[in-house]
Amino acid sequence: MRDWGRLLTAIVTPFSSDGRNVNHAEMARIAGHLVDTGSSGIVVAGTTGESPTLSHEEKIAVFGTVRDAVGQRAAVVAGTGSNDTEQSIRVTIEAEKMGLDGVMLVAPYYNKPSQDGLFRHFEAIASRTKLPVLIYNIPSRTSVNVEPATILRLMDACSNVIAVKEASGNIGQISELCAAVPEGRRVYSGDDALTLPVLAVGGYGVVSVMAHVAGKAIREMIEAYVSGNGAEALRLHRQTAPLCRALFCTTSPTPVKEAVGMLGFDVGPVRLPLVPLTSEQRSLVRDAMVAAGVL
Repeated sequence: MRDWGRLLTAIVTPFSSDGRNVNHAEMARIAGHLVDTGSSGIVVAGTTGESPTLSHEEKIAVFGTVRDAVGQRAAVVAGTGSNDTEQSIRVTIEAEKMGLDGVMLVAPYYNKPSQDGLFRHFEAIASRTKLPVLIYNIPSRTSVNVEPATILRLMDACSNVIAVKEASGNIGQISELCAAVPEGRRVYSGDDALTLPVLAVGGYGVVSVMAHVAGKAIREMIEAYVSGNGAEALRLHRQTAPLCRALFCTTSPTPVKEAVGMLGFDVGPVRLPLVPLTSEQRSLVRDAMVAAGVL
């Protein structure tokens, strides 16, 4: 198994100017930028990659684009989960055939399964692949919370369920999970604003959005904390906090996609039902980037 490292970035998906097609050349360029600025892994076709609006064929294609772009420089984790168990299995099997480094399975949205339903969904997918699995808990988008007991049950039943991306925002729950996961299993923050608090309660790293524009600072913050320099980690956390707030001023990934465009990448628009930033929101993002020294 390839080590994913502590800083994974959920990459945006750039589109053509009309939003109809994926801009693969630019996606490869963004992937290279992420690795160059500190990302040890890249999550493809996650929430930040607008996965709900990517077709099956587009998902498979972007997996290949990022894999070819980064080669052995970083791990590539494919977002293969959805609210359809059988479709998730099919995409996961294809990701394994492509030689990727893992898959991310989001909690099923809209169906609103019970905890047993969540367990059976994830177990059904994980049992069909040898790839390492990252469970993604984000109740604000899925309407269901994957409880720590369910995660632990999965880790006990499936040896390849090795990590959780925790975006519940509930630091008490995250702390409970960090204390209980078996040795060698990892808890990643799924929220840039909580990366340092999650590290402090025993988390391993972050699946970041902000690293598109501040990867170096996030990498340095994690390394400072891990090396025992809590004061420096706190300084970097506070330094990046205003930028983080700006990048989540409305539904992600709209702000970060605009921010990546400000860096000079041709990202194109977000796809409906997402809409572009207002002029006020765009100014907020730009001002925060300038203040942070990344623009």
